[in-house]
Amino acid sequence: MAEYVVKRPLKRAPIHPGEILREDVLPSLGMSVTEAARRLGISRQQLHRILACTHPITPRMALRIGRFAGNGPGLWLRMQQNYDLWQAEQEMKEELSKIEPVLKSREETRNC
Repeated sequence: MAEYVVKRPLKRAPIHPGEILREDVLPSLGMSVTEAARRLGISRQQLHRILACTHPITPRMALRIGRFAGNGPGLWLRMQQNYDLWQAEQEMKEELSKIEPVLKSREETRNC
């Protein structure tokens, strides 16, 4: 699974990592939820919550999934972090707009 960095702000919500597991990883492996849960060492219910995007990927779960998928835990944690940050930003948009930054931007600092 290739990884790339998004260089522009997203206008749409990042995909929950559970959706990636549900739509891409498990089908490409031809694996059932029951078999995947067994291999991950978790209950089917726990995996179903992740696949339904109602449960976050924790560091411990990222270790399991990263080992299972062969791409390490960092990718799964970053996907969850991006998802969580976007959700929080949407919830706090009005509140955040009232906060003025203390430091000038780098562009303004260079021109001084």
